[in-house]
Amino acid sequence: MKRTVFNEDHETFRKVVHEFLARDVEPHYEAWAEAGVVDKTVFHKAGEIGITGLQIPEEYGGGGIESFKFNAVVTEELVRSGASLGGLMLHTNVLLPYFLEYATEEQRKRWFPGIVSGHIVGSIAMTEPGTGSDLAGMATTAVRDGDAYVLNGAKTFITGGINCDLVVVVARTGKGEDRRDGLSLLVVEDGMPGFDRGRNLKKLGLKAQDTAELSFTDVRVPVTNLLGEEGKAFGYLGFNLPQERLATAINAQASAEAALAMTVDYVKERKAFGTTISSFQNTKFELASCAIEIEAGRTMVDRALEELDEGTLTAADAAKVKVYTTELQARVIDRCLQLHGGYGFMMEYPIARMYADARVTRIFAGTTEVCKSIVSKSLGL
Repeated sequence: MKRTVFNEDHETFRKVVHEFLARDVEPHYEAWAEAGVVDKTVFHKAGEIGITGLQIPEEYGGGGIESFKFNAVVTEELVRSGASLGGLMLHTNVLLPYFLEYATEEQRKRWFPGIVSGHIVGSIAMTEPGTGSDLAGMATTAVRDGDAYVLNGAKTFITGGINCDLVVVVARTGKGEDRRDGLSLLVVEDGMPGFDRGRNLKKLGLKAQDTAELSFTDVRVPVTNLLGEEGKAFGYLGFNLPQERLATAINAQASAEAALAMTVDYVKERKAFGTTISSFQNTKFELASCAIEIEAGRTMVDRALEELDEGTLTAADAAKVKVYTTELQARVIDRCLQLHGGYGFMMEYPIARMYADARVTRIFAGTTEVCKSIVSKSLGL
């Protein structure tokens, strides 16, 4: 079916992103995967073509683009290139909205130019070793002491935690009747005494994406680094969830589409029993089933993109799209790997890497179970 969600401007930008990836990412990606972290210069080069500052107002050097469709183009092209720059996508799709929504004018002037150029890379630290999805149960504290907060605690599974120049830390600054009260967002900058990066965690997939443990020991964070109002963080964390979950869905959908395309090519070339695998009825039926399910996912994603731009995408609908596409990604890639036979189990084949990378999408940005709970509440259950 013909897609109508993108216009000529989006497709022109797509070509620019495609060229950037072919020139500055694809030749180096294997080395980055081996190292477990990308070279930070890739953020500078992404800044040169406008990726890192797409939605930052023009007065700070950004693109001033309100539509999320350009972000979607970047995600789709990344998937098609076979690369996974999780730190970059978290920076643009998850972290930046908090700065756009809650940063003061002084903070904008201080951080936005560096973010636009790609010389300031950000991350966000929510998850703790003992809390997981239970953000209200976090134990990291920040106690006001004059013109600073004294921050203590630990975070884990932090995407971009090794490369980040600043990290937005969710910490408890007070208590209230509800355990969700008293959380605040503090911007910790690289080099602040007491801020330490622990292990770059070894993962099943997403090998080039740095995922770190972070610790904070008596870190004095200036009050001027408070993002938004004190004690309001739990509410803040909810405002961007529809976009964050849609970003995951876009990635999952593009991944399923890429898996199908490469498998169609593979079965046309691979021979067994004296003929190509594509001639077998089972192959045709399996790939036809994938194509049908992918078309349904594409319709959901594109509709959600339109609604996000219109400001009407609800938390429940974003959760539906996230669950459907990430489950779709798992089913399609599993079927496609099966059609590769033994070669599908070899890491030199892209389908094997895609299989490993896909597993986490049903966990981050809200687990499948958390998203189903959100959907059930929308049904009055």
